[in-house]
Amino acid sequence: MPTHDLALTQRGARSTRSRAVELAGFPDAARHVARERGKRVAAILAALGWLAGAALTQWWPTLDDWPYTRELLILKLVLAAASLAIGVAGWRVATAASSRLDAWLEATPWLLALSLGITGWEIATAQLEWLPRPFFAPPQALIAVYADDLPRLAASVAHSFALLAYGYVAGALTGFVIGVAIGWSKAVGYWVHPVLRLIGPLPATAWLPLAFFFFPSSFSASVFLIALATAFPVAVLTWSGVASVNSAYYDVARTLGARPSFLILRVAVPAALPSVFVGLFMGLGASFAVLFVAEMMGVKAGLGWYLQWAQGWAAYPNMYAALLVMALMCSALITLLFRVRDRLLAWQKGMLKW
Repeated sequence: MPTHDLALTQRGARSTRSRAVELAGFPDAARHVARERGKRVAAILAALGWLAGAALTQWWPTLDDWPYTRELLILKLVLAAASLAIGVAGWRVATAASSRLDAWLEATPWLLALSLGITGWEIATAQLEWLPRPFFAPPQALIAVYADDLPRLAASVAHSFALLAYGYVAGALTGFVIGVAIGWSKAVGYWVHPVLRLIGPLPATAWLPLAFFFFPSSFSASVFLIALATAFPVAVLTWSGVASVNSAYYDVARTLGARPSFLILRVAVPAALPSVFVGLFMGLGASFAVLFVAEMMGVKAGLGWYLQWAQGWAAYPNMYAALLVMALMCSALITLLFRVRDRLLAWQKGMLKW
C-alpha cells in the first residue's frame, strides 16, 4: 500500500476510534446520534410505505367503483417523494447544519405510521370491505367530501370560528376582569366569590334552555354559553395569580410612589400572567365543547350543525371529514395560544407543554 494511502487509512481509523471514545464517554450524545439515525431510516421506510400503498391502490382493484381513487394514488406518490427527500437530505446534510431539517425529521415516524394506517384502512374498506357500509368508508370518500362539499364545509368552519371568537374573547375579558377584581379587592371578593363558586362549576350546557329563551337569536345565545364556559376558569386562575403575587413587589412600588392603578396594571397583572394563560387554555378547551353542542341545538350553520346534518342523512364520510377539520381547528388555535404565551412569557418558554 502506498505511504499516502496508508496515512489516510490510519488517520481515518484514529478518527473513528476517537469518535467511538467520545460517544462512549457521553452516552447522551450517543443516544442523540442513534435517534437522529433512526429518524432518517424512518423517513426512507415511510417513503417505501407510501410507495407500497400507491402500488396497492393502482393494482389491487376495489370491490366498488370509488371516485377519487386516482387522486388518492397521486397523494401517496407525493408523500412518498416528500418522505424520500427528507430522508436523503437528512443523510447528506452535516449534523451541524441540519437544524432546519429537525422539524421534518421529527415527523418521519408519523409519516411511516400514517402510510401503514391508511393502507390498512383502504384494504379493510375498499378492497375487502371487512368494515360495514355506510358506517365506514375508504380514504377516497374523505377526499371526495373535501373536493365536492368544500364550499359548505368552509362556510361551516368560518361560522364556527366567528362564533367561537365572539364567545371566547367576551368570556376571556370578563373572566380576566372578574379575577383581577377578586384578587385585588376584598370587598369585591366578598360579594362575587360566592356567586362564582355557585354558578361557575355548573356546565355551561345546563343553561341552554334559559339562554335560548332570554336571548333574541340562537347566535347570541351560543355566544353567551361559550363566554360563560370560558369566563369561569379564566376568572379563577387570574384571581389565584393576582392573590399569590409577592407583597414585597407592592411595597417596593409604593415606596417609589406608585398609585393603585400602577400596582394593578404594572405589578399584579404581569406577575399573574402565567396563571392567566393556564386559565385561557382551560377556557379554550371548554369553549370548544360548548360551541359544538350549541351549534347542534339551535344554530343553523357551523361545524356542529354540519355534523348533525351528516348524521341525519347517514353521510358518514362527511361526518368523519368534519371531525377531522374540528380536530385540526382546535389544535391550531391552542398552538397559536401557546405561541402567544411563549412570546409574552419568554422567561417561562417551554415550561408548559402542548
